[in-house]
Amino acid sequence: MPTVTPRAPAQSSHPGARTQHTHRAASFVLAASILAALLAASSAPTPLYPHYQDTWNLSALTITVVFSAYSLTLLLALLTTGALSDHLGRRPVLVGALLLEAAAMLMLATADGAEALITARILQGAATGAATSAAGAALLDLHDPLRPDRSALTNSIAPVAGMAAGVLASTLLLRFAPAPTVTVYVLPSILFAAQAIAVTFTAETARPHTGALRSLRPHLAVPPSARSALLAVGAAVVAVWALGGFYSSLGPALVRLVASDASQTAGGLIFFVLTAAATLTVWTLRSTAPRPAATGGSLAVIPSAALSLLGLHGAGLPAVYGGAALAGVAFGAVSQGALRMTLASIGEQDRAATLAAYYVLSYLSMSLPAIAAGAATQHYGLRTTALAYAIAAALLAVTALAALAMSRRGAAHSAHDDLP
Repeated sequence: MPTVTPRAPAQSSHPGARTQHTHRAASFVLAASILAALLAASSAPTPLYPHYQDTWNLSALTITVVFSAYSLTLLLALLTTGALSDHLGRRPVLVGALLLEAAAMLMLATADGAEALITARILQGAATGAATSAAGAALLDLHDPLRPDRSALTNSIAPVAGMAAGVLASTLLLRFAPAPTVTVYVLPSILFAAQAIAVTFTAETARPHTGALRSLRPHLAVPPSARSALLAVGAAVVAVWALGGFYSSLGPALVRLVASDASQTAGGLIFFVLTAAATLTVWTLRSTAPRPAATGGSLAVIPSAALSLLGLHGAGLPAVYGGAALAGVAFGAVSQGALRMTLASIGEQDRAATLAAYYVLSYLSMSLPAIAAGAATQHYGLRTTALAYAIAAALLAVTALAALAMSRRGAAHSAHDDLP
C-alpha cells in the first residue's frame, strides 16, 4: 500500500500561514542574495589587478597584499563578530555590515594607489566578515523541514556563484564599460544599500540574548558535535581554498606568463572558470553524501595540479584553464561536503559561531598561502612559485584523502559498536 506524505492542508490554507510562508521565502532569498553579493564584491577586483599593476607599477607582492588585506581583516572580523548576530539578532548586524560594505565599494571606486586599495579592502573585509556569518546563519534559521538540505546547499552555492558572477561582471565591465575601475564598484555599492534597506523589513530569525560584548573577544567556538567533522575535512578545505587564493590573486599574472599576448579579459576569466566550475559542481552534487563529495573533491586537486604543471611546461593556456576548471570542481565538491558534514548536528545557538569557524579556516587558507606566493614570486619568479604551489596543493590533497579515510573507518567502527 503506497504511503502518502502529509501536506498540512490546514496550515497551507490559512491566510496568515500563507503570508508567513511568503515572508520566510522572501527572507531566505534576500539572505542568499546578500551572501552571493558579498562574495561577488570580493572577487570583483581580480580582473583589475593587471590594470592596477600597469597603471601604478605595482609588484606581484603588492597585489597579493591588496588581496590578503581583505582576507585577513575578514578573518579578524569573523573571530570577533562571528557570533555577534547570535546575541544581537541577524537584522542589526546585517544592516550595519551592508552599509559599511557600500562605503568600502565607494572607497575602491575612488582609490588612486596601492595604499587606498589596501585601506578600502580592509574596510570591505571587516564588513564581509560581520555579514557573512549572519547571512549564513539566517539561511539556517529559515530551514524548511520539507527541504532539509536547502539551507546547507545555499550556504555552499551562494558564495561560489557570487564569486563567479563578480569576476565575470568585472571582466565584462573592464572590457566594455566607461571608467571600469569606477563602475565595477559603484554598482555593488548601490546594491548593498538597497539590501540594507530590505533587511529592515524582514522578521528577526534569531533569539537575541545577553553576552554580545563577551562574544567580541577573539575566539573560535566549535561545538563538540562539529569538531570531528571539521577535523576530518580540514586538510581538504585548506587545499581548495589555497588554490582559490592563488587563482584569485595571481591567476591573471599566470595567464600572462603562459601566453604573453593574452588580453586582460583572458586573465580575468581564469578565476571565473574556477568559480563557475565550483558552482556547477555544488549543484550537481547536491544529493551526494557529504563524505564522498569531499573525497572526490580532494581527488580532483591532483589532476588540477598536474594540468597546471603541464601548462607551465609548454601545454599552454588550455592546460592552465583546464587546471583552473578542475580546481573549481575540487572547490565545489569539498565546500559542499565540508559544510554539510560540519553543520549536520549543531543547535540553533551555535549556528553563526560554527559558520564563522569554518570561514576562518577557509579564508586563512586562502590568504596566507597567497601572501607567501607573492613574496616567493619576488625572489624566485612566478613560474617557480606556481610549480611549488601546485605540488604543495597536491600533497595537501593526499593528506586530506588520508584524513577522510581515517574518519570514515572511525565512523564505521562507531556504528558497529552501537549495534545491539
